Amino acid sequence: MAVTSQTNADLAAIAEVLRGAESFAVCGHVGPDGDCLGSQLVVYHALKALGKNVTCLLAKADPIETGLLFLPGVDDMVVAADYDGKPDVFVALDVPTVERIGDDAAAVQAACPVTVTIDHHASETTMSAYTYVDPDAAATAMLVWELAALLGVERTPEIATCAYTGLVTDTGRFQFQNTDKAAFASAFEMVAAGADPAAVAREVFQNRSVASLELERIMLSRMRSSFGGAYVSSYLTRADFDEVGAVKTDAEPLINTIRAITGVRVACILREEPEHIRGSFRAKDDTDVAAIANAMGGGGHRAAAGFTLREPLDQAIKRVDAVVAAALGVDDDERCAEACGQTEAARVADASNTEAVRL
Repeated sequence: MAVTSQTNADLAAIAEVLRGAESFAVCGHVGPDGDCLGSQLVVYHALKALGKNVTCLLAKADPIETGLLFLPGVDDMVVAADYDGKPDVFVALDVPTVERIGDDAAAVQAACPVTVTIDHHASETTMSAYTYVDPDAAATAMLVWELAALLGVERTPEIATCAYTGLVTDTGRFQFQNTDKAAFASAFEMVAAGADPAAVAREVFQNRSVASLELERIMLSRMRSSFGGAYVSSYLTRADFDEVGAVKTDAEPLINTIRAITGVRVACILREEPEHIRGSFRAKDDTDVAAIANAMGGGGHRAAAGFTLREPLDQAIKRVDAVVAAALGVDDDERCAEACGQTEAARVADASNTEAVRL
């Protein structure tokens, strides 16, 4: 594993810091995914086992994904805006910068005498006094799994379940390019300690709402295949969510549907929110979608990344198309030819439909 230049402490040193303190706030990023929540709860359970006073924070009051509500300890989590404690240590997990934990959690962090970050997202800056970032790790859950052992606590079925959930989600069910022998070795240990892969799969991947399926129908109806099928994209509006009674978390599984299409290298879904457009990328080859997202102020992993744009949806679509085209090596002439071809195909289709109505 290769740590970043921002790393200034190893996991053993961080374990010593944690053992020497009594009270903790443990936080992840806004819109926590399985790796974020799972990692937080691993540290929560491990520190509780040492008799520490621990609070797991949610950066914002947004609903947790339905498929993650089964995680042991999730009911004990506190929204950062409602937290008034003064912990000795603030532990940031699966988050590289203070901006990604939101203003309320950032205020808690700023008031803490000791700050710690454990993450696998490479970043040019750091937010903590003690930092360990390993971008080669498939998931932050792998790092906190090791941390729990270094703390000297029993890695219980609860800890194993939280860690395994983080690992299986951030590797896309062990399908993403970050899946390596270290990931499988960690998964083996987690299952041996009591994680149940079938039970986790049922909760996380086989637990979709009808509204989520309705969103998928809408998303597929707008799907566009570009650049010879290398790039596939779609979008959802706020009205779509209102129409089918969906919430934001209902859209989370959708990008994997279009990523699965034959020939696709990069998939993207844009989601309209009240004040911005949220975009998600997935790669199926060695294309670095984190670099593509970074060009628009976002970030993530090589195989999965996200970004936020503050502009109208139609402009956002054009901007993302241009950035992806550049990343895939598509020149302006090719883009123009493809756009003209799509316009002509649409014109022919409209003419055919008109003729059919006349007949």
